[in-house]
This record gives sequence, structure tokens and C-alpha cells, in this order.
Amino acid sequence: MKADAIKLDGAAAGSVELNDEIFGLEPRADILHRVVRWQRAAAQQGTHKTKGRSEVSYSTKKIYRQKGTGGARHGDKGAPIFRHGGTYKGPTPRSHAHDLTKKFRKLGLRHALSAKRAAGELVVLDAATVAEAKTSMLAKQVGALGWKRALIIDAAVNDDFARAARNIANLDVLPSMGANVYDILRSDTLVLTKAGVEALEARLK
Repeated sequence: MKADAIKLDGAAAGSVELNDEIFGLEPRADILHRVVRWQRAAAQQGTHKTKGRSEVSYSTKKIYRQKGTGGARHGDKGAPIFRHGGTYKGPTPRSHAHDLTKKFRKLGLRHALSAKRAAGELVVLDAATVAEAKTSMLAKQVGALGWKRALIIDAAVNDDFARAARNIANLDVLPSMGANVYDILRSDTLVLTKAGVEALEARLK
């Protein structure tokens, strides 16, 4: 399928051929959901921690004699049953990451790209370059194009363009190797440069 390309000033810049096997799939929510869960789980810090019975700051002295009190048999005040005692089987630092095959991750990326194209939220840009690394100039161009929350993917990010874009709210720039399902889906507009399209197609074939 063909898609029209534009320049940053909104002028037409020809067209580009999009691979049907990457941009023409019927998006499946279950596949996208699994890949996003895999991404977010791997990003979790997993630093949650509670103190166990052996870690709370209490004496380990037996609080009263074992027999003859008429009460329950207890050891020290660090037992989970007491206030300020240790937590029984509380969370400890761990990784939340789980495995997902490379084949499935590639499939998820194809479906994410197809979902954006099907929703009319895919824009092909001639090139992500600027004459000067000026944030104000790029912000005006982005505003004129009507991009609210945009993700720009290029084969290799231009340094001046990245410098101009880094302080613009809701505008993210990624190289093609950093393209991922979560960032694509959370953007309102996915912007691919012509070089970015070629790089993604080479990566996902």
C-alpha cells in the first residue's frame, strides 16, 4: 500500500510504499496486550520490601514464661501477631520480568504499526532534520501540523533534531531499533521518516 509523505512545513514530499505484512495486518488486542504487559513488567523496579520477624528492632527475649499465665504461649515481641512486629511472608525485592519470544515481540510490533495505520494515526515524514537546533522553531512546526502527543521514529536520530525536540512536551524521538509497542500505542500520532520505514521493514522481515 502507498502512503503520502510530508515535510515538517506541511508540504507534500511524494509517497512511500508500505509493506502489507507489517502495516496491513488486522490489529489483535490480545497480542498487543501481551507485549505491553511484558514491557511494563520488565520496567518494574521490584524494590518493595517489608521487615520480617528477624529484622524488626525488638528484643528477642521471651516476653513471659511459657506456662502458668493463663494466656497464649508467646516468644518475643517481634512476632507478626503483635503491633510493630514483623510481617509474615511480606514482599521482598525481586524481578517482575517474564519471558516473551523474539518472534512474538516482532509480531506485536507489526500489529502496533498496523493499528496506527488503520486508525489513521500514521504520518510519513520526508526527513526529521532541522536547519537550526532551535526548540521554538520546531515547536511551531509541530503545532501547525496538529500533533498533540507524537512519537517520531527515524533510522538514526539527527543530533540537532533531538536537541530541538527534547524540551517539547509530548514529543518523543526514537531510533528505529528503539521502536516499541508501548510507546507506539500511547502516542496519538506515530510519525515515521522514510528512512525509518525502511529500517523498520528491514528489522521486522
